[in-house]
Amino acid sequence: MALLPVNMGQDLPTARLAAALAGLVPGAPVVVMIHGFRFSPMVEGHSPHLHILAERPRPGCWKAVSWPRHLGLTGDRGLAIGYGWPARGSIWAALRRAEAAAADLGRLITRLKALEPDRPLHLVGHSLGARVGLLALRDLPPGAVQRAILISAALFRRETRALLETSPAASAAQVINVTGRENLVFDLGLRLAAPLAGPTLGRGLDAPNWLDLPLDRLETLSALRDFGHRIPPPKAPVCHWSGYLRPGVFGLYRALLHRPAETPLPVLRAALEPARRGYWPDFPLPFRPRTPS
Repeated sequence: MALLPVNMGQDLPTARLAAALAGLVPGAPVVVMIHGFRFSPMVEGHSPHLHILAERPRPGCWKAVSWPRHLGLTGDRGLAIGYGWPARGSIWAALRRAEAAAADLGRLITRLKALEPDRPLHLVGHSLGARVGLLALRDLPPGAVQRAILISAALFRRETRALLETSPAASAAQVINVTGRENLVFDLGLRLAAPLAGPTLGRGLDAPNWLDLPLDRLETLSALRDFGHRIPPPKAPVCHWSGYLRPGVFGLYRALLHRPAETPLPVLRAALEPARRGYWPDFPLPFRPRTPS
């Protein structure tokens, strides 16, 4: 497996990056995988490189599913880059560090594209990792990233719209926003942490390069079945990790990352349109936030 662990602030030699890319077949993608809250490669026992970003995670945790293996990034079929950053501490501290991690990841993407500008580069991020991934596009040129899969993203609609309007890379990338009512409690927690930021991406977003994928909706699952992806309904009413633990989801993600020509966003959006109608809104705040004077 072509798996390259990278940590925030790590200055990888250009020769090592070039060697990792050189072993790939033409057209094989680079996929940067970004973990969320509570992980940190700097804290023993909490490293994502021994958990979801590992080829073979350490046993003992029911959430330890190998992203690189299940995304089909084996042999010369793709380069999996596991991006680690310090996401422990309070949610407010992690939100602040996500900004620095996004800037650092943006520099890594720039280096990768300088080495092989025509090779597809995709992002997969969960929760705060989705935040790091999308914000990394802030100052990048169009085409820096082809597709971004955001799973239970810790992002707000207002800031995301602003990013799409101002970032050439973000407006050119195809974004798949994986949502579900199982995550509403966590969306509420994020809103309480930043009450002035407005609704989260759990409510979805309308943009030309955007696809909302509400995996709790039977209409969504029926449409995906027509594309050959059988994903069962969620079992738990509350689960922050459903977007990567549900059976069948990685088969869908593999198709999105390895065969983008077979999964065009306009076709998927048209097929999923019934699932968007009347979608469950996010929780209202139990108080009215005060606007700073």
